[in-house]
Amino acid sequence: MDRTAQLTAHALSYAPPDALPVRAARVLDANWTGASTVPSRGLYPHQWSWDSAFIAIGLRHLSPLRAQTELETLLAAQWTDGRVPHIVFNPSVPFDAYFPGPDFWRSTTAGRAAGAPRTVQTSGIVQPPVHALAAWLVHRADPGLSHARGFLARVYPRLAAWHRYLLRRRDLGGGGLVSVVHPWEQGMDNSPCWDAPLARIDPAPARSFRRADLDHGAPEDRPTDLDYGRYVRLAVEYRDARYADGHREFAVEDPSFNALLIASEHALAHIAAELGAGSAARHARAERLTAALVERLWSAESGMFLCRDVSGGELIPERGVSGLIPLLLPTLPGELVTALVRTLTGPHFGLGGATRLVPSYDLLGEAFDPHRYWRGPAWFNTSWLVERGLRLHGERAPADVLGAALLELAEASGFAEYVDPFTGEACGARGFGWTAALALDLHQRLLDRPG
Repeated sequence: MDRTAQLTAHALSYAPPDALPVRAARVLDANWTGASTVPSRGLYPHQWSWDSAFIAIGLRHLSPLRAQTELETLLAAQWTDGRVPHIVFNPSVPFDAYFPGPDFWRSTTAGRAAGAPRTVQTSGIVQPPVHALAAWLVHRADPGLSHARGFLARVYPRLAAWHRYLLRRRDLGGGGLVSVVHPWEQGMDNSPCWDAPLARIDPAPARSFRRADLDHGAPEDRPTDLDYGRYVRLAVEYRDARYADGHREFAVEDPSFNALLIASEHALAHIAAELGAGSAARHARAERLTAALVERLWSAESGMFLCRDVSGGELIPERGVSGLIPLLLPTLPGELVTALVRTLTGPHFGLGGATRLVPSYDLLGEAFDPHRYWRGPAWFNTSWLVERGLRLHGERAPADVLGAALLELAEASGFAEYVDPFTGEACGARGFGWTAALALDLHQRLLDRPG
């Protein structure tokens, strides 16, 4: 056990057994496999890419060594073309425990030309690039341990290759931003923002796959069979193309995905400086990406960022929580920050009024559903990102409201996967990895904050 973990364990031994840090630590321990943390033992029994990044951010308060290991395990499955796969499969888990599993993705064969690893099976798509931000925060939790293990020196080349892959291979719109080629890549799988571009996709026949997710959740809370059939069709076509990037029928520039890349590019600049390398070029690249994000995805009429359908070229007129995540960016123009806060606290998202956490979709949108996956429920990771962005820009009042609600509902829901945005009613899996980790992180940040 590393030194910080020993101190944390000592401190927790004096905390009430029902205190948030103790309960969150129990969730993370229960989901730990020995090398990484699963999001949920039942519903998601493997390692997920952006889940592990968020989990590492929370784990750093309990054990910086384990937080480093979390990220190192994920990056060990990186493909030689630079992509970090969205799932790293645990070979001890039965194939039918999750769909689509390793037998569907066939990474070691279909991904061979793209450099998929031969000793571990993964998916072939990616997830949001929050990993460099996570690595920098993990390093700062215990710089001595990080330096002693050579943590940053080992992860920096992999993180740089990951960003290089996205910037060189996924600028499908030609405007400097990264495109996702599957809704699962963006992480907000079932958002109404995908409805229009997905409508062009012929769904795979329902008889061609079996949905394991319905064994763990109510059908009315999960994506429909029609949507799932389209997800499967897109994944099959990408797999059968040997995971080659280029023009795709589904390609979307998403504000959250790109904002997280920009935030991680800034973090990568800090890592480079810590290693004695130049950081100016990375900060400059982050600024160019910020300008491209504003130019291509900002909608003054909507008061927020929108997704762009690359195939059609137009903005998608749906307000999703993704469009609020650019609050994370340090040089976002002040007038855009003001507009985003107005949208966040106004009738479309209702924070501080109708809603307790940030809903995943527009309260006034025709597709809004307070319980169906990413079509209205509030998720803890997106609320954590928005809270962090608000505080970065000095918006203390809404940040305090959101932070307090996040901590209260994380505990009250049993660290649920997501909640009803109005009532806080728990939905999805309980004992969810990133919910526990990010609640723990926010709890510690608020304790450490002066004043």
